[in-house]
This record gives sequence, C-alpha cells and structure tokens, in this order.
Amino acid sequence: MAVARLLPRPNIRPARGGKGNAFAQVIALANQKGGVAKTTTTLNLGVALAEMGKRVLAVDLDPQGNLTMSQGMNPDAIEKSMFDVLVSRMPIEEVIAHREIDLAVASIDLAGAELALSSQIGRERALEKAFQPIRERYDYILIDTPPSLGLLTINAFVAATGVIVPVQTEYLSLRGLAQLQNTLQIVRENLNPHVGIIGILPTMYDKRLTHSREADEILRESFGDVVFNTRIRKTVRYAEAPVKGASVLAYEPDGEAAALYRDLAKEVLSGEKSRQLA
Repeated sequence: MAVARLLPRPNIRPARGGKGNAFAQVIALANQKGGVAKTTTTLNLGVALAEMGKRVLAVDLDPQGNLTMSQGMNPDAIEKSMFDVLVSRMPIEEVIAHREIDLAVASIDLAGAELALSSQIGRERALEKAFQPIRERYDYILIDTPPSLGLLTINAFVAATGVIVPVQTEYLSLRGLAQLQNTLQIVRENLNPHVGIIGILPTMYDKRLTHSREADEILRESFGDVVFNTRIRKTVRYAEAPVKGASVLAYEPDGEAAALYRDLAKEVLSGEKSRQLA
C-alpha cells in the first residue's frame, strides 16, 4: 500500500535494565498526536501490571495533567509536582501520590518546564537523574508524555528503556509515526543508544469501520510483530472511569475494556521475557 511506504520499520532495541533486572523498566508512552489514548494506556496498563504483582510508578509529564486528574486529583491545587522535580531537582519521592498505583503528579506549572530547563546544562537528562534513587523500588515506570516532541518528551526518551506508541487506527495518525521514529533516532545517536520502540498499540479501534480496519492492517503490514496483538477498542468506559477518579479496571473490573488492558499487560510481560532470553 502507498501509505505503508510512509512507515519505515523501526529499529527495535531490547530494553536495558540493571544487573539481574534489579532496576525498573522505564517505558515512555509517546505520540506527538493528541487524543490517541496515551493517558488511558499509561494508567490502565499500570494498574493491570500492578494486578499481576508488579511494582508500578506512573509519571505525569503532560502539563494538561490528565493522568493526575484520572486518579481524582486536581492539578490546579497541587503544590509540588514534576515541574519541581525537573527544574528545581526536588526528590521525586516528594511528588508521588499513592493511589491505585504510585503516581508522580503534574500541575499547570509543568507548562513552563521546557522554558525553565532550556538554559540548564544537562537539560535532556533531568528526568533520568530524578529516577536514579527510585529505580530499584519499582518493576515498571510508565511515563505519560505530552502531545509534542519537545524537551519534556525528549527527557522521557532519554530516561526510557523502551517506548510504546499508541496509534489511533486512522490514516492521519499513521503519518505521524515517521516523525516520532526520526526523533527517536536522534536521541539514540546522541543521548540514549538503548532506547527503541518496544510496541505499537492500535487504539480507538472499531471493527465496524472500514478505515479503522484498514489502518490496523497497514500497521501490521508495516511493522509486523512490533504491533501488539491487543487492539484497544473504542468504548465510552474509558471516558467514564476518569470522572470517578478510577482506572477502567477499578471502574468495571469484569468488563471488556478492563480485559483488553490485562491482555496488553500480559503482552508487555511476555515481550520482556523474550528479550531477556535473547
């Protein structure tokens, strides 16, 4: 297909970890296009991994603070947030709230972080340094990134052992993948040689719609087994749960929406095991 030529297959890199896997796997959820279920995936994948006995920290790196709101907190009322961690070098422990999973919260101040960091030496490594004291405490650190490829997202890529890319199953969402791959390549060459795409996640999938099925087919033709088998289907449950300050696994634990993220968590764990054996 013509569209498939726009989507070169990514360089897939194994996640790196500490000796004996003692350190957390740090996964950035990234796509410069908004509205592709990055926040939904960060929270619900994290909760699903926690259900499986994993120690999980979610990090809200989006100035909109949607992940923070999804766990019932108001970003406008938060005094200490990831802004302070990145800009003022506050210990990240001071901004972690204990909810369904541990969550490093965001506030509206985070919108000024890129400008505040721009004059600092080592600005691309601020998040990586913040994680160093806590990486032995968690099995997974999941980073919800903003819908851009700016300095906050670069910080996430530098800190990450891998990237999951949620992609809405529509044509325009597919076109943005090439730009994200180019940014990752620059990060690999200059800042973090180990980071790569560990999975592409089709989201907002609706099998009744021809364009949704075709977009899913293009992803699989272009990227093969890099695309997760799990498709996150379009359902109102993902919008309803945050209103209650809950993940969909807590909101409707026996529903299909929760089951899909449990399936994704199993794939993430299975993929990690295969990389460890490689």
